[in-house]
Amino acid sequence: MSWIDGVVRRLTQAQLPAEREVGAAVRTLPEMTASWRSDLPASIVVFLVALPLCLGIALASGAPLFSGVIAGVVGGVVVGALSGSQLMVSGPAAGLTAIVVSAIAGLGSYPAFLAAVVIGGAVQLGLSALRAGVLGYYFPSSVIKGMLAAIGLILVLKQIPHAVGYDVDFEGDEAFLQANAENTFTALLHSLQRLEPGAVGISLLGLALLFTWDLTPLKGVRLLPAPLAVVLIGVGLDFAFAATSSAWKLDSSHLVTLPIPARLADYAEYLAFPDWSALARAETWRVGVTLGVVASLESLLSLEATDRLDPFKRVAPANRELAAQGAGNMVSGLIGGLPVTGVIVRSAANVDAGARTKLSAILHGLLLALAVVAIPALLNHIPLASLAAILIYTGFKLAHPMIWSGMWRQGTSQFLPFVLTIAAILLTDLLVGISIGLALGLFFILVEHSRQPCYEVVSPKGAVLTRVRLNEQVSFLSKASLARLFERLEPGSRLELDGSHCRHIHSDVLELIRDFRETALLKKIDLRLVGLELPGVSNR
Repeated sequence: MSWIDGVVRRLTQAQLPAEREVGAAVRTLPEMTASWRSDLPASIVVFLVALPLCLGIALASGAPLFSGVIAGVVGGVVVGALSGSQLMVSGPAAGLTAIVVSAIAGLGSYPAFLAAVVIGGAVQLGLSALRAGVLGYYFPSSVIKGMLAAIGLILVLKQIPHAVGYDVDFEGDEAFLQANAENTFTALLHSLQRLEPGAVGISLLGLALLFTWDLTPLKGVRLLPAPLAVVLIGVGLDFAFAATSSAWKLDSSHLVTLPIPARLADYAEYLAFPDWSALARAETWRVGVTLGVVASLESLLSLEATDRLDPFKRVAPANRELAAQGAGNMVSGLIGGLPVTGVIVRSAANVDAGARTKLSAILHGLLLALAVVAIPALLNHIPLASLAAILIYTGFKLAHPMIWSGMWRQGTSQFLPFVLTIAAILLTDLLVGISIGLALGLFFILVEHSRQPCYEVVSPKGAVLTRVRLNEQVSFLSKASLARLFERLEPGSRLELDGSHCRHIHSDVLELIRDFRETALLKKIDLRLVGLELPGVSNR
């Protein structure tokens, strides 16, 4: 029952006095200041990973290209500052692209969609006020670990085409069925027939450096993390290939593609504002509520997964996270950004890069804003193959074979939901797959719980009268074990059922016992009830 014990632990922590939460918030600033040597390099890595993902998700969503960058900045700065999580990174999420594409088309314009994003943020603030974050504590461990492993496998499978120069799908796509009429596996097969030697060379060199970084003397240079070194080498090789007119030269389709305005003032044109007249349409409110609920679910899942990746095992307050995400979505919608959620890919890259506090997430947002304004031309020389190498390495660590073997050792009840969650996510998308995984996880939990008796036989073995004492807590999940006890009783046997020690007994269980009284009379079973008041039965 480790899953239930974990829920109890998380609920207990969620109910700490407000003074402790305030104390934790006060301690955050000194912690962030002391850890900048770790957080600054990590923020650069997350920025490099986030930039193409923000652009790719905006492109796939049918939204203005800079809407993804705006959402990335808001997710880093606004959500990062308000969140209670020290390591989770927020931004535009690939899991929402299908909803966004449909919503923009249905509402008729992007400004009308922005009004729905603001509504979605308000919904999340409402959910936080209702303390709906408690739902995050009920995600089974096997499903969360399955989600992490599935994301790892998706990163590897989806990034291999980018690593070899087959850049037909947008960066950050997590769905099995791609917009270009391919799926994850067919794209992988096609990519092996369309190799770009420059991309292959850059990605292989990057992977070799990432896997051997601890053996190099550069390991001790704290402000030069391995992923940054991979990107710098990739940029250097891109310049070298272009200067020598090599056959390995990469064209723009294999590089980060960021629009470059002619003047600094032109960046203001990328801001968009909500069309408030759309609030008069019921469809706008439906989209807003959908965004709020789905974004909340994805954020809670990412929060739970990030807590598991945290090397310091910190537990972030879920209700505070909903409030932070709600505020972030309202700000993003007001200035033209896509909806934001907690994103496990960026969060995993943040953890892997050695981040210690939320300063890394905040700095990554600031770097996004600064870099796209100050050095867009340089950013457009970053090979997608270099970023693919970083994500493949991150994916390998998320789906490491040791994780599989550890789940196998925990038994079938843990391993099957783990594997089935992975399969469901790989063959659908994150939200659909995790919903299937949660349903399967709940099923296995119910089966496991039903096998554990809710009673103790206290009479000596072979006694004429079987005395059974019910546990202090008897939930509706205990019906199965009690029903099996009744089924095993032979006609003419004697049973004493003692409920005097029960502090709580579910009404369904009482109804089961009441129904068995009638069965006992027909089977001539001598049934005695102690300390039990049955519904609809007089005790006189």
